[in-house]
Amino acid sequence: MLIANEPTQTPFPRATLRGMLIGMSFTVLLCGLLLWMVAGSGLMALLRGSRTTINVDQPTVVRQIQQLQRLETVSYRMDKIISGEHDNPYLPKFLAGDRLLLVVHGEVIAGVDLAKLQPADVSVNGSTLSIHLPDAELFTTRIDNGRTRVYSRDTGLFTSPDPNLESEVRTEAERQLQQAALQDGILKTANQNARNTVSTMLKGFGFVQVELR
Repeated sequence: MLIANEPTQTPFPRATLRGMLIGMSFTVLLCGLLLWMVAGSGLMALLRGSRTTINVDQPTVVRQIQQLQRLETVSYRMDKIISGEHDNPYLPKFLAGDRLLLVVHGEVIAGVDLAKLQPADVSVNGSTLSIHLPDAELFTTRIDNGRTRVYSRDTGLFTSPDPNLESEVRTEAERQLQQAALQDGILKTANQNARNTVSTMLKGFGFVQVELR
């Protein structure tokens, strides 16, 4: 009597199952990457075809510029020997004179006070901005005490050094320092540097054309 053998199930190899799972995962990842590239290229095309919109209104521009306040754009330095003396109208200098030579190191700082900007100075028309900046001015003139020294002091035989002479020479040094800075065009340079700074800032807001007057 013949007895039919029941079919036996061959176990599925684990290596084959692992390979199928890896293949499916790779396929899903590849499809996702392709979809992302297609969607991204479409988005970039859409962005390239879109028009730039400026959402910065006139009050905002005025406020942003005013917040810069005293915009220091130029620092002018000078080293110079300044002299000062006190004479006696009746006696010669070697008897009653007082002469001082001071080696002075000073600095003048100039710029534009943007806090003075008025709303009427700013006009916004789409992507074009027109602005009238305040005039450049001298902010500070100072003598560097750490680098300023007395070069020489000559006092008459019958007099003592005048305690006010050095202060007077320092005041004269500040005046000459300002005059030299003005003669060298510090205000013109300060105005141009301020225009460049403000123009760069405003173009960062998205304005295509910035007119400074």
